[in-house]
Amino acid sequence: MRRRQLLAGAAGMAALAGLGVPASGAAPRAVLTATDVHVSDYPTVQAMRWIGETLEQETGGRLRLRLYHSGQLGREAEAIDMARFGAIDFARVYSGALNNAFPLTRALCLPYVFDSVAHMRRAMDGEVGQAVLDGFAERDLVGLAIYDSGARCFYNARRPIHTPADLAGMKIRVPVSDIFIRMLRLLGANATPLSLGEVYSGMETHMIDGAENNIRSFHSSRHFEAARYWSQSEHSYAPDVLLLSRRTWESLAPADRELLRDTARRSVGVMRQAWDASEASAREQIIAAGIQSNPVDIGSFRRAAAPLLAEYRRDPRIDALYARIRATA
Repeated sequence: MRRRQLLAGAAGMAALAGLGVPASGAAPRAVLTATDVHVSDYPTVQAMRWIGETLEQETGGRLRLRLYHSGQLGREAEAIDMARFGAIDFARVYSGALNNAFPLTRALCLPYVFDSVAHMRRAMDGEVGQAVLDGFAERDLVGLAIYDSGARCFYNARRPIHTPADLAGMKIRVPVSDIFIRMLRLLGANATPLSLGEVYSGMETHMIDGAENNIRSFHSSRHFEAARYWSQSEHSYAPDVLLLSRRTWESLAPADRELLRDTARRSVGVMRQAWDASEASAREQIIAAGIQSNPVDIGSFRRAAAPLLAEYRRDPRIDALYARIRATA
């Protein structure tokens, strides 16, 4: 862990050195840096780009954003560490990558916690979302916004998935998250944790048979070229999170902090508009490409995953959040 942190910090410091940005965070910064593993036109990247444009406009160019998309600064785990240690300012990461370090995020990633995108948005716009964002302060981060990540479903190169029994013997990529690893095992698959960037080659070389993700990522990563079966399991609506380094936050004047927080909150609407349009487009394009899409027996998946949900709910903090999420259903 120590070696990874040092390497991540060094990478971030090198990137910032080229910009002339102080790495210590002690002085106000003219250029703020942001990272995202997704491609340039992905909705979360569009939302962060909008944040940069708004900050620049509102401050007359005093605050600007340098955005590194497509994983230019490394994987999400590295982005989290770089933000914590002040090597970068913003990090957009998937909530599953935060589960181990930030326990409250586990409530968002458990199977079948949310019923729909609309349900997830209601919960994240209210007390549940704010509680999760507040929890990042425990480890040198400021939670700014929660973005959509769509319905996560299964896709693979072998056969349609209708019930958990169809996953038997399949090697399915999951995020590096205990929840997803254990969920896939309960469903009968061989869970294979990999970074997103390794999935395409993993399917091409038959190291894995498939993966689970939202349909927008399935399309933008071009995984549909290797996996021809999409099964609408909707087993998770775990969202993305926009984080800021606490060092950066403390270096800003109070007025700039308020502007930044307000701009980040408003970017959620920008992201959602882009998400809805791009998700519909992605679905049309994969169907046109000949991908076989099928519904699943949701009840059988819920029953198979129920022991995992019950186990995590033994934690009073998770159970309290779960109850508040279900109250918004």
